[in-house]
Amino acid sequence: MSRNLTRSYLPADRAEPVLESTVGSVLGEAAEAHPGRIGLVSGTPDSDERRRWCFSEMAEQAQQIARALLARFEPGERIAVWAPNLPEWVLLQFGVGMAGLVLVPLNPSYRQAELTYALRQSGAAGIVHVPEFRGNPMADWVEAAQAEVATLRTTISFTDWDELCKSGSPTQRLPPVSPEDPAQIQYTSGTTGAPKGAILHHRGITNNGRFVASGLGLTGDGAFLNPLPLFHVAGCVVGVLGAMTSQSKLIQPTVFDPGLALAMARQEGATVMGGVPTILIAMMEHPSFNQQDLSTLETIGAGGATVPAALVRQIESTLGVDFSVLFGQTEASCSMMKTRPGDGAEDKAETVGLPLPQTEVRIVDPGTGETVAPGVAGEICTRGYAVMYGYHDMPEATAAAIDEEGWLHTGDLGTMDSRGYCRVAGRIKDMIIRGGENIYPREIEEVLFAHPHVVDVAVVGVPDEKWGERVVAFVRAAPQAEVGREVLHDYLRAQLAPHKTPSDWVFVDELPTTASGKIQKFVLRDRYLAEHTG
Repeated sequence: MSRNLTRSYLPADRAEPVLESTVGSVLGEAAEAHPGRIGLVSGTPDSDERRRWCFSEMAEQAQQIARALLARFEPGERIAVWAPNLPEWVLLQFGVGMAGLVLVPLNPSYRQAELTYALRQSGAAGIVHVPEFRGNPMADWVEAAQAEVATLRTTISFTDWDELCKSGSPTQRLPPVSPEDPAQIQYTSGTTGAPKGAILHHRGITNNGRFVASGLGLTGDGAFLNPLPLFHVAGCVVGVLGAMTSQSKLIQPTVFDPGLALAMARQEGATVMGGVPTILIAMMEHPSFNQQDLSTLETIGAGGATVPAALVRQIESTLGVDFSVLFGQTEASCSMMKTRPGDGAEDKAETVGLPLPQTEVRIVDPGTGETVAPGVAGEICTRGYAVMYGYHDMPEATAAAIDEEGWLHTGDLGTMDSRGYCRVAGRIKDMIIRGGENIYPREIEEVLFAHPHVVDVAVVGVPDEKWGERVVAFVRAAPQAEVGREVLHDYLRAQLAPHKTPSDWVFVDELPTTASGKIQKFVLRDRYLAEHTG
């Protein structure tokens, strides 16, 4: 469809309907339509030890869990889950949904203070957890949190899963669950300030997963490899619900290991894969990458962080797959925009595509709130079925995020061209103002990432007495690469204006990331300031 927009606004495409579905209903439909089809494969390094569930087995166990939970909790109460990517995590997600409870996914890397904060802030009545993970004494921390969180009355260990399944009454009736009911409280990454709990509803997350999976070409005879953490919307919405609404097989590694993900993609016949740039880079750097037969893989969808254009081109040319860039945020049930299979090479590499079905997008002036002209940078806003209800127990933060007309203000800077295709410049708070000039870190990162000796890069602004802010680049170079600040300085200066060239270069072995793969620029900024200002 050809467009010639005069302002940066694209109305929602209503051709594909929003379905009145719930987390429980999509599993029930899959079990009814294809009871014997494999719906879940739990991945471990030893393929002989992998566990598999067909849709009917998943539905039966989810119903058992729902009945067991209803013996302990009332519909509407919040139940936290604190564990890595266990298959029981997936089954719990469906059981919680069927019971009319609200799931609170928590990062298994949390420390005790972070756990206590999330349980208290969400008002969790229960938590299902593992005893230990990567050295974290999780059972001890749960016990300590229970003493501090007044609402937390029940704790359940995943080691007691079988007993939990058997504990519910087979005559317990499951409550009616509406598509409008809250389904999850998803905590934001917390890269600045205290994490906020976005309240997501059944209609939003089931349809968002469906639209993304459909757009990635996932069908019932396909298989979705989900290496992303389940506590994040990309994992439990796009991964779990995307596969379920497509009635396809979910390939779920228990932890992310690049070698395991590659092996499972080959052994289980993955046709679609999700990811973020850090995960894709790790897989392509793995020693076994060139030995893997990934011929079944047709599509890779990646988002969560800006996807460098050079990485898009590298993956498509190396694997012969269609690469779709996804853009969104937790508050929008995950994804808002994506590139399409028919898009040209430049659009795939340089833009985040067009809005998903039933999703409005516009670009506004952050100061006035007015919709800007095509090509003019502003804040990306979205409106539609997938927008959260708000932040749990944070009315002021909710009002700041969702305006009176229902527009979610993402905090991301971007532009829209006259066709409706959007480009992302970065977070508003990450924009660097040097001597009155606006500098967008992503523009610099894109150029540096294309250098053959740069594996990953992050650009931040730090205070400067003369210029207000100065630009600092953190670079992870390729192994054994001889590349220094002079080489990269000259390389960048040849392609961008002088004021965008970093004043300082820091070479690192790794970049700090969240569990969902987002680079924590505030950590880099704080480290730099601590080292240079004491």
